[in-house]
Amino acid sequence: MIAPSTIDSSRAEHNGSTYFLIDTGDGGRRLVVRGDTEGFVGEASANGLVCQLTAANAATLRERLDWLHPATLGLRTSAGFGDRLGIATPGHVAAVRGTGVAPIFAQQSVRENARTGRTPQQVVDDAMWGVFETGWRESWGADADHLKLVADIPAFVAAGYTFYTIDPGDHVDDAAETDSLDNLRSKAEALDWATLRSSLEDTRRRFMSSFALDGMTLTFDEQTLLKAVVKYSGAIAHTVNMHDALRDQMRDRPFEMEMSVDETGTTTSLHEHFYIASELIRLGVSFVSLAPRFVGHFEKGVDYIGDLGELDRNIAGHAAIMRHFGNRYKLSLHTGSDKFGVYPIAMRHTNGRVHLKTAGTSYLEALRLIASVDPAFFREILDFARERYETDRKTYHVSAQLEKVALSNALTDSQLPELLSEFDARQVLHVTFGSVLDVFGDRLAATLKRHQNQYQAYIKQHFDKHLAAFASHPAE
Repeated sequence: MIAPSTIDSSRAEHNGSTYFLIDTGDGGRRLVVRGDTEGFVGEASANGLVCQLTAANAATLRERLDWLHPATLGLRTSAGFGDRLGIATPGHVAAVRGTGVAPIFAQQSVRENARTGRTPQQVVDDAMWGVFETGWRESWGADADHLKLVADIPAFVAAGYTFYTIDPGDHVDDAAETDSLDNLRSKAEALDWATLRSSLEDTRRRFMSSFALDGMTLTFDEQTLLKAVVKYSGAIAHTVNMHDALRDQMRDRPFEMEMSVDETGTTTSLHEHFYIASELIRLGVSFVSLAPRFVGHFEKGVDYIGDLGELDRNIAGHAAIMRHFGNRYKLSLHTGSDKFGVYPIAMRHTNGRVHLKTAGTSYLEALRLIASVDPAFFREILDFARERYETDRKTYHVSAQLEKVALSNALTDSQLPELLSEFDARQVLHVTFGSVLDVFGDRLAATLKRHQNQYQAYIKQHFDKHLAAFASHPAE
């Protein structure tokens, strides 16, 4: 058994007391408190009070060290780092340090929490311990991702989240994309105009015109306007309701809200972006970012699928609309993991007013490590993931073909890590994470803890590639 050792980067002193983490020798962590130990629960030792990393001890430490509270980040260039295992934050910190990018270290959706068996409090606490371990003293955020229902909000508010991503995708009418003009007129008349605090006549007066933007002009005719109105008014009304509920629950606490319509069946046109932003502003909804569905395909765990030239023109248009409304919000890139061809385009057109949202790529780096240090275990995971893929893919936009993923017994040990660089294998392993954690979670976590420093190095190397374009033009 290796003797416990102090993690020097965690050491902090405040009002005469000292706090630091120790490595227990098996990858575990304990908090040591010297001085005022009131509120902490632990065992006295010659070294100080030695405490488990519990929710109660996390809450007490946050009250002592203010930088451990999540904060709002504003319009700075920012990135969200999803961590489905709860141990990746030190690697995220190592990658973001010195880049000028504002980080969101706690980011998880209701769907992801259900699949990992974690609570909003556990997610933010795990990120906080990583922040403390690495000595990160700058602002960091916590994102309650893809909230769909008012009932989803309270647990995240109670846990201290500062960034709330509203997903009104269930209220988007994708059929409007192909509806006839008569159908659009009929649907528009039936919309919830009371919640929208307007009428179809008023909407026509506001939008049936041309709008001069930076380098382009948007002109609404009846078909274009009604398609935007029918397609997104329900989503706008739902966002208003979610915003109002969130504001009431947060009371005087600062928070930021994002509207996300990226997980829908159709692309968000420039006219539709303009309509959404105009209406949210008119309705008094304060939002820090907007995630449209761009052209092409942003799929899980792989680079952009589509014509980068077309995407360049598309992002340029969305950025021009964003600038039209002044310094109100930034563009958000959802399903942003591993989109290395997209990042320079987004930075060039937004001048840094952009938020990158990543999720499962840190989990994939964990599997890459497992493939290297325990090939037999990785073979079990791979075979199980292949069995689960057709079921688990149903809630994701992915195009991986199972027949293109090799069976584990067809590969040598040295070939296994390279699967994490292959399109189809990455997606199969990505979307089956919940099932894998249900069966192998404890064993996977134990293996990663034994190789924690190596895991953090894998994450840093991977996110260095993600953040290079964003760091080159940090926003003010």
